[in-house]
Amino acid sequence: MEYLGKPEAGWRLRLHRVIFEADTHAGRLFDQWLIVIILVSIAAVVIDSVNGLGDDYRTTFAAMEWLFTVIFTLEYLARLTCVRHPLRYARSFFGVIDLLALLPTYVALIAPEMHALIDVRVLRLLRVFRVFKLTAYVTEYQSLGRALAASRRKILVFLFAVLMIVLVLGTVMYVVEGPANGFSSIPTSVYWAITTMTTVGYGDIIPKTDLGRLIASMMMLLGWGTLAVPTGIVTAEISADRFLKAAKNRSCEECQTDGHQMNANFCMHCGSPLPPYSKQSLENTDS
Repeated sequence: MEYLGKPEAGWRLRLHRVIFEADTHAGRLFDQWLIVIILVSIAAVVIDSVNGLGDDYRTTFAAMEWLFTVIFTLEYLARLTCVRHPLRYARSFFGVIDLLALLPTYVALIAPEMHALIDVRVLRLLRVFRVFKLTAYVTEYQSLGRALAASRRKILVFLFAVLMIVLVLGTVMYVVEGPANGFSSIPTSVYWAITTMTTVGYGDIIPKTDLGRLIASMMMLLGWGTLAVPTGIVTAEISADRFLKAAKNRSCEECQTDGHQMNANFCMHCGSPLPPYSKQSLENTDS
């Protein structure tokens, strides 16, 4: 959030420390309470959708919804107030999520006639965007996001390879089985190939010939190995990110310069011998 600009002094700076800086006692307390409120508001949305409960306690759920909307509105306005570039925050990812967390309630109040164009209940379901506000307060989300961003090219290549496999084998199944056995077109056959390769197997289309069953068996076995590939890619990036953090925490005891590689023996700044690398720094990074 540094690009938004921190106020230089005054009450805006104190408010900024509470809202955006979680390394203070007040900041941690603010984040913890906000997480609780987000979870309770999502639980209210889920329970309100249950038949019977939503009708019996409609007044209670309506009051809770307005309470949560007011709280999120005040939080949103406070965030805009305590940054030097409020428009940048409003257009940022979390700024948009904050707005989506409170906007549907106001829209349904101001324009109730919108039910002629779109069901208000569908509009109210946008409140589940509040769950994405949790990503700002959990470090593991940021680590996973960095791993996904670092492995995006590998995953795209993997998805392209899978797409080619299901397209080719789907076309082969269209030729082998034909419309008489439910494979009425190449898109339908590709759909079957996707459900088979992902081991979902709805069973709405099944091969009837021996050759078709052989191809289906091969795709099922291939699907086991295929599903493990993106998991391995992301896991490797997460491990690399953890070791990179551990390396950044490795400091010279003489000049306190950090950022040394795990296999470095001497300080890159003063040349002093470095303490031997151990897994302790990695454990401290995870804690």
